Amino acid sequence: MPDTHDMHPDDSEVEAQEPDFKPLTPDEAQALRARYPSLSPWRVVSWQILLGLLVTGSAWGVSGQSGIAWSALYGAAVVVLPTALFARGIVGRGAAGGSGAVLLRFFGWEAVKIVVALAMMLAAPSVVPGLSWLTLVVAMVLVMKAYWIAYWWHSRTLSANN
Repeated sequence: MPDTHDMHPDDSEVEAQEPDFKPLTPDEAQALRARYPSLSPWRVVSWQILLGLLVTGSAWGVSGQSGIAWSALYGAAVVVLPTALFARGIVGRGAAGGSGAVLLRFFGWEAVKIVVALAMMLAAPSVVPGLSWLTLVVAMVLVMKAYWIAYWWHSRTLSANN
């Protein structure tokens, strides 16, 4: 029967395998946050608005039809307005709290965002004259990609400053 001591590494081997972990001091954490600031949700909303206007202008310019332009604008609004509500909810007054409260607030506002977007989609046929579903959905997808543009721009700005 093998000796159980041989089957388990001794304490010196375990210590050698564990990575070094040193918690940051408050000053180090503050310096790290200053060096790598987070991306504001309002920056994402700004990019969505810009992209929505570009998509709407392009739809109008290519088609020359007001129904197509309104469909693109409404598609952009279906993304921008719920995202702005979400950003207001998670960043607004009273946004502090423990991790449980932050998580609950995040998922609560995400649910609000989804419900508002669905309600806007259901209202589209009665709100948008000459509705083009294809244009509306394409505009929505393109405006949703503003998240990627905002993160790309943010990382580019960070790398230029470092």
